[in-house]
Parts: sequence; structure tokens; C-alpha cells
Amino acid sequence: MPRALTVIDDRAEVVLESLRRALDGGPAILPLAEPVAAADVPRTVASTVALVVQSSGSTGAPKRVALSAEALLASAAGSAAALGGQGQWLLALPAHYIAGINVLVRSMVAGTEPIVVEGGHFDPLAFVEAATRLQHPMRFTSLVPAQLAALIATDAALEALRSFSRILVGGQSTPQGLLAQALELGLNVTRSYGSSETSGGCVYDGIPFPDVTMRIVDGEVELGGPTLAEGYLGDEELTGRHFYTEGRARWYRTSDAGSITDGILLVTGRLDDVIISGGVKVSLGAIERVVTSLPGLLHAVVVARSHERWGEVPVVVSTVSVPLEDIRTIVGGVLGAEARPAELVVVESIPLLPSGKPDRKALASR
Repeated sequence: MPRALTVIDDRAEVVLESLRRALDGGPAILPLAEPVAAADVPRTVASTVALVVQSSGSTGAPKRVALSAEALLASAAGSAAALGGQGQWLLALPAHYIAGINVLVRSMVAGTEPIVVEGGHFDPLAFVEAATRLQHPMRFTSLVPAQLAALIATDAALEALRSFSRILVGGQSTPQGLLAQALELGLNVTRSYGSSETSGGCVYDGIPFPDVTMRIVDGEVELGGPTLAEGYLGDEELTGRHFYTEGRARWYRTSDAGSITDGILLVTGRLDDVIISGGVKVSLGAIERVVTSLPGLLHAVVVARSHERWGEVPVVVSTVSVPLEDIRTIVGGVLGAEARPAELVVVESIPLLPSGKPDRKALASR
């Protein structure tokens, strides 16, 4: 029997109550920041679907990922096992993104009240105020790198950050310099890797949840296990490209490049962020990791632009002016001459999506 699908707004209290019903067999839900713009959403979904998550569309068209109650609960169980127990969560992310939804699901499973950071845009002082309302001895939160950087730069937030048993940081590649700074400040930071298609982060600091499997196939990271999504709502072709069954195991092709050494996953970049410059493959993600490790460029973003001679070239976008030749020398020394950025574009601010990720489409359009 089909299941009703209800579009709801992303206020945390609305999503929390609707999730309770959905996980208990009620109508499936699709939380959106702007529900009025959802005219193309079907009225019903498969009976196995409890939640639909719309991707941020930071590099392409948004996708609608269909998740079962079993996948969401498996994610919560895996997270608790990896974190060493259940506790109270502080919600600092929008509740229509999978990382924010996970905070609510984990809270329900733990039987604790999630504390919500108020305000439309992330405010470090609002985070500090919300942290004072946490009462459980085990305290957790989930952030994107931009939020962590803003909190570290706010003196009043350091004491609050140190009170957390674990701070998950994910949603995008976290600069090594930011991680090192957080650890030096005594923060219990853990890198979370996953996506809406895996019910959010399912690999912490390179180590998968107990029931999650991972492997590298032709250089691409593939993930398996009970946290996998049902597929993409209304898009069988896309579902078939990314999800497949081999024997009795089901796998998700992540489109991420990576390697596994001694059971630890290292993600090296997106397969779809590779450009051809002068006939040579160049990874924008790899360039960005080198660039953001340089002084003053922690928040820089690397995008591509067309070039008459080379086809495409990497461009660094930053709010800070740094000699381009210094960047080119260091990037070239690490990744080779072809990876050297052709240009440094200085902007007043890096445009961000509501999730806190850089809006790469907006940057590339410039």
C-alpha cells in the first residue's frame, strides 16, 4: 500500500513531532525551508519510505532522497555505538538537512530533549546560550566547518565548546588547519562522513559504524549497510546509477574518490570535481585542501573557469588577498604544475547555502 507524503516546514518542533509519527508508521514527511515551493511533490510514496530529504544542490540540481525508518534508526544506533553512548544533542543545523534531522532522531532514540540554537542565521552567541540549557552529562552537537570556525574565533564560545563530549564536523571537507586548531584548543572534534543517501554521517574519523561496510571500486568510495536510502524519489534512472545490489549486499556509489588503509577511510575529493586542464585531470578538491592549509586561506574555495587554451583552470576565491605566486608555488609542489591555480579572486564574503556550505554554483557563476 502507498504511504501518504506530507510536506512540512523545517521548524525543529514541527519536524520532531512529524518524525515521531513517521517512524511509528504515520505519513512520510518532506521537510523544506520553503514548503510553498513544493508543487511537484507526489502525494504518496512507497510504504517503506518514512522521510524524504531534499539535497542542498551546492554543485548541481537538488535531489530528493527517500529514507526508511529502519535506515534512520540504524544510523542513530551506529552513531551511539561510535560515540560511546547516548546523550543530549544541541541542534545548530537546519532541520530539513539530514545532519539536522539526525540530531532529532538521535534525541528521540535517547529519550532526551534536543536543544535548538535559535535564529535564522548561525550566531556563535546564540550557540553559547543554547549550550547553557543542556543538562545531560553526555553532550553532543553536529556542525559544518564554517560554524566551527566561527565558534573558535569567538572567545565566549570556547568554554561552551569544551563542554561537549563530542563535536561532529561534516557536510563538506574539513580543512586540516581547522581540525588542528580545534584539537589544540582541547575540543573533542570528530570528522563525520556520509550523505543523505547514507542517512547522514556513517563513518567517524575514517572508521565506519559497526554495521556499515565500505570499499573502493575503481578509485570510488562505496558504502553499504542498513543506513542506505531506498533511492531517489521519482528518479529510477538516478537511483540505478548510484545504488546496486551485489550478491546479498546493497551498495551506494558515493562519487567520492578515496582510499582505505588499515581499515581507515581517506576521502581525497569528488570524482565530479575533476576538471581537464591542458589534457590533464586536476582535482579541485585536492587543490582546495592544499590552499585552505595556507595562512589566511582557511575559508577559501576553489572553483573552475573556462580557458581558451587549457580548457578549464582552477581559480581560488577568498576574502583575503594573498600573493598568487605563493599559492601556485605551494600547490604545484604538492600536486604538480597542472594543479596550480590560474587566478585569485578576492570577494567581500563567500556566499553560503543555509547548511553553511559554500555556494559553489554562485561562485562559479562569477
